[in-house]
Amino acid sequence: MTQRDGALDLLKWLALVSMVVDHLRYVGYSVDILYVPGRLAFPWFCLAMAANLSRTRSVSRDTQWRYLGWLLLFSAISEIPYRMFIPDPDTFNVLPTLALGLLVARGWQQPLLQSRLLATAAVVLAALFAERLMFGFFGVLLPLMMLLVIRRPWYFSLLPGLVCLAANQWEVLYHSARFGNLAASLGIAVCLIAPWLGLVLLRHARHLKPPPMRRWAYALYPLHFLLLLLIRKLAS
Repeated sequence: MTQRDGALDLLKWLALVSMVVDHLRYVGYSVDILYVPGRLAFPWFCLAMAANLSRTRSVSRDTQWRYLGWLLLFSAISEIPYRMFIPDPDTFNVLPTLALGLLVARGWQQPLLQSRLLATAAVVLAALFAERLMFGFFGVLLPLMMLLVIRRPWYFSLLPGLVCLAANQWEVLYHSARFGNLAASLGIAVCLIAPWLGLVLLRHARHLKPPPMRRWAYALYPLHFLLLLLIRKLAS
């Protein structure tokens, strides 16, 4: 059996913590600076996906469909809690973006007609519905960018860093940074270095043994919205 990668589990936990920290901005307090550590969450989830794909080239098709199935199932489950917590959302929750990103990355990795057709369909959907997807078209490409550089020297991480910045509405961040907004300036920097930081962690923290994050962790996504919603109600 494949030995469990402690660094990968740690990356997933840190991505989850970063996401929760980011969403604390919607609890009701003026804490815009939490936007900065929150920029780590999505690229680290994409990197975790790429790490799983790079370690499982020979997994069965059933396993691959199961991975996609869990993403799609919790995409649907999470949408109501997401809309209850986020005020006036203009996108779906993040899981549809990750599901499309998985299809794109898997289509590049597997030279099978079915995989390539699904990847092409995912790219077309991402282009057509970019405004409805969290992190948009570039967010769908980010898992593939992570997969392309995961075994390469550290300086290749600049490529997914640029894609990560593009996925985070770089024009809004750039204009805000020009007017001296600290959160926007730091957010740009974090977007650019997040893939590199994640790769450093994966390569140098394998000796650590955090609690393994298994399939039950999918449920943490909708549950954290409900928990933060409860906190907001109690604080109001």
